[in-house]
Amino acid sequence: MNNRLNRLNQYRCMWVLVFFDLPTETVTERKVASRFRKNLLNDGFTMFQFSIYMRHCPSRENAAVHIKRSKNALPKKGKVCIMQITDKQFGMMELFHGQKEVEKEIPNQQLELF
Repeated sequence: MNNRLNRLNQYRCMWVLVFFDLPTETVTERKVASRFRKNLLNDGFTMFQFSIYMRHCPSRENAAVHIKRSKNALPKKGKVCIMQITDKQFGMMELFHGQKEVEKEIPNQQLELF
């Protein structure tokens, strides 16, 4: 029972955020940027802002897997930053649209079958 509680602890669950600024001046550069975004989406990331994608991971080990996949898909040009934070830290984020504070979305819990 105690092991199950530790699995979904706010300090154990992680958020992986990928920030990027990729060149899009040529058709080829736009295709490369689009492919990078599609790789993130296919790996379960969602768009947080235009060039910021995020993914909830139930553990640091799981976060490491998705970070490695993101690194394998890095384009040759542009800037990419990958950051991981705990669920507790993510929950302390304050979101605003203009000057109006926005209620935070509660992430869906993923069911682990194994």
